[in-house]
Amino acid sequence: MDLTQGTEKEKNDRAKKMMLWFGIVSLLMGFAGWTSAYIISSKREDWLKEFNLPTSFYISTLIIIISSVTYFLAKKAIIANKGKQGTLLLWATLVLGVVFIIFQFKGFSEMVAQGYYFTGPTSSIKMSYIFLIAVVHIAHVVAGIISLLVVLYNQIKGKYSSENVLGVSLGGTFWHFLGLLWVYLILFMTIVE
Repeated sequence: MDLTQGTEKEKNDRAKKMMLWFGIVSLLMGFAGWTSAYIISSKREDWLKEFNLPTSFYISTLIIIISSVTYFLAKKAIIANKGKQGTLLLWATLVLGVVFIIFQFKGFSEMVAQGYYFTGPTSSIKMSYIFLIAVVHIAHVVAGIISLLVVLYNQIKGKYSSENVLGVSLGGTFWHFLGLLWVYLILFMTIVE
């Protein structure tokens, strides 16, 4: 495929998609590094063995999965030229994204209530990794929410239709990636003790 072929719009669209995928791959590399360090560190003698992740983390996992479904349905509605339905589903996705973050912080509170901290004399290397991985993911969800706000704004302004869904698609790809990433992370932190 010759990337120099096509109209200016087609080339611009391809460039935007490519930049998104470069960003996603770089994020994957960062999380792969942290989870690799987590695995290596789990062999240490001072590694905390008896710890269960907070219930709030599992609830937030369900929430982010549901938000991915609402985003998918929003895109489907927009493609079918059902703008109001698409807008409502984007709003639902936004609310679910915020609720995800709230439950993440609730999970941090649960860990602190059990006496586990990110740093300090009562912290452990395992807890530091869990806090770090979750906080960095939250930062990326905030970026996803900003992206979602842009998509929602453009949707309200009537920018999207069955012929023009690039912004919705790009935002959706990033949002679904964030959801899949969290599912991987929660499974990883549950399985690797």
